[in-house]
Amino acid sequence: MEEITYKKSGVDIEEGDRFVSLIAPFAKKTFRTEVMTDIGSFGALFKLNTSKYKEPVLVSGTDGVGTKLKIAFMMDKHDTVGIDLVAMCVNDILTLGAEPLFFLDYFATGRLKADKHSEVVKGIASGCMEAGCALIGGETAEMPGFYQEDEYDLAGFAVGVVDKDKIIDGSKIQEGDAIIGIASSGLHSNGYSLARKVFFDAAKFKIDTNVPEIGAAIGNELIKPTKIYVKAFNALKGEIDIHGMAHITGGGIVGNLPRILKDGLRAVILKDSWETPVIFRLIQKIGNVPEEDMKKTFNMGVGYIVVIDKKDSEIAISRLKEIGCNAYLIGSIEKGDGKIRYI
Repeated sequence: MEEITYKKSGVDIEEGDRFVSLIAPFAKKTFRTEVMTDIGSFGALFKLNTSKYKEPVLVSGTDGVGTKLKIAFMMDKHDTVGIDLVAMCVNDILTLGAEPLFFLDYFATGRLKADKHSEVVKGIASGCMEAGCALIGGETAEMPGFYQEDEYDLAGFAVGVVDKDKIIDGSKIQEGDAIIGIASSGLHSNGYSLARKVFFDAAKFKIDTNVPEIGAAIGNELIKPTKIYVKAFNALKGEIDIHGMAHITGGGIVGNLPRILKDGLRAVILKDSWETPVIFRLIQKIGNVPEEDMKKTFNMGVGYIVVIDKKDSEIAISRLKEIGCNAYLIGSIEKGDGKIRYI
């Protein structure tokens, strides 16, 4: 009888060890002084500097990249989806005013290919460096027969900290406040099931089809990484009293901004107050997608929202533009039913 080994069943431990040796330098570049363990420990230690906070509160979040991974598979380009992973998690905890501290990832695949898949972790490390957090650990799962050989899935976990008296939870939002929209880099990591159906099923595009309206191949547009808004928040905090923040992900503005509104308030959005990237109008035109579906699916060019006192709107927009973030006054808060009203 032929000898059956773990490697013959589809799991290559040696390749896994090589993978760890390739990704360890990426992770170490992200280490903050608070990191107390090296790569490979059963758990990761992070010493919280309590002297920086009067009453520290930990903030956590988890997310994935969704079917945007299909674009990475189609392009065989894997060095940016890790940035998406970090962005989706960090931008969420940022809405509460948290400083991102550390990040962990979960990577699962049918067959581990160390050279190719280390590019994913390289992207995660790049995202962590941009966010100022440490990539202190993770899990790599080789699962033959569960995932197709050339596919993988990602999940991320972010932990941050904020002083209790500096938590931003929307409770300070009031009638008359200004709504500042910060530009997205494109689709970010939401709506890809619809976008893929429009471009690859309806329009019959190939991943390298050049699209004159965007001046690039469709794949290059769709693979653009999600913007990380930590630097934008840091440019405002301390100078401007932020009443509330929202990360505009799946559900768009209509699904995410109401999450931070108190009872008795609603948001008025000026629909022509910012520049909508061409990619969104292209999806709508080619797919004959209803306007309401577009608003409920995509960020439509606004990836992050900050709600502040109206008197601070000009200085906020100025500070954001100084660091290279396009920002717009896109609306205001009024009394109402907790929903969004477009005018």
